[in-house]
Amino acid sequence: MKIAISIPFLFVLTIWAAACLWYDGPESRLMAGALSTAFVVAVIALLFLARPVWRLWVGFLVLFVVVQAWWLGIEPSNDREWLVDVARPPSATFDGDLVTISNVRNFHYRSETDFDENWETRTYDLSQIRGLDIYLSYWGSPMIAHTIMSWDFADGQHLAVSIETRKEVGEEYSAILGFFRQFELYYVAADERDLIGLRTNHRGEDVYLYRMTTPVPRARALLVNYLETMNQLVSKPRWYNALLHNCTTVIRQHAQHVAAQRPFDWRIIVNGYIDELGYERGTIDTSLPFEELRRKSNITEKGKAAGTSPDFSQQIRKGLPTAGREPLTN
Repeated sequence: MKIAISIPFLFVLTIWAAACLWYDGPESRLMAGALSTAFVVAVIALLFLARPVWRLWVGFLVLFVVVQAWWLGIEPSNDREWLVDVARPPSATFDGDLVTISNVRNFHYRSETDFDENWETRTYDLSQIRGLDIYLSYWGSPMIAHTIMSWDFADGQHLAVSIETRKEVGEEYSAILGFFRQFELYYVAADERDLIGLRTNHRGEDVYLYRMTTPVPRARALLVNYLETMNQLVSKPRWYNALLHNCTTVIRQHAQHVAAQRPFDWRIIVNGYIDELGYERGTIDTSLPFEELRRKSNITEKGKAAGTSPDFSQQIRKGLPTAGREPLTN
């Protein structure tokens, strides 16, 4: 009976450890498969041979801890053959209120895979921040979205930052691989024509833009925290994780550095509904009923119409609530 109670828990941990060996083990699929299979066989042997139950768990925990110690010791790297769009990590230097960011991405796309590479160095005045916006981009299930933060400056500039996987040449994103040590964490600092236009015009995604009610001092502190992390990643890379370190959970971690912590909510994980959460908590503009706000916040067609226009950011914001900022009428 005691063994029967233990089996479901044992099964889950066994699958996890075997998957770690398979996905993050030796490059040789034969060797990785052999190690993964050997772990499973060893656990099965313990199930049949170890008595009493505590011996089973002692033996299993020894095996499990060894695998996890190895897995947690796998180091991320900045020295790989990266895809062009994530090849250059952004970094920032501060001079009072002025911050200069290198490697701001501003590619010009003819299609998702056909583009002109363009990296820029831009200077922003932190004292000119007037607000913060959040994008939700949907490519499939309404339950899951990609989140992008964008800072709004009084001089008309917008700095968009997307937290993504840093993929190597030949790699593609996989939701399953995202749970393992396969992708480094990467911050894309970019012009909105790049990050947002790529999604509306070339990837066929549905994009929503919400004006946030974040106080300006907090928006500024959040950006500084983002930039400090970007600088750290240049010399100390980190792993992306689809559950713990993804586009939304990392935003929450940044927010917790600059504001009081809010209770965890399931919509932080199932982030396709995070706009509902923001509306309930008043962190996005609530001047309209939610369904009307959501309808107006769909900027997909506006993004397509704006194309590569120099005033892309202004065009996609026409008709949106202002969250206390001056409305865009032109």
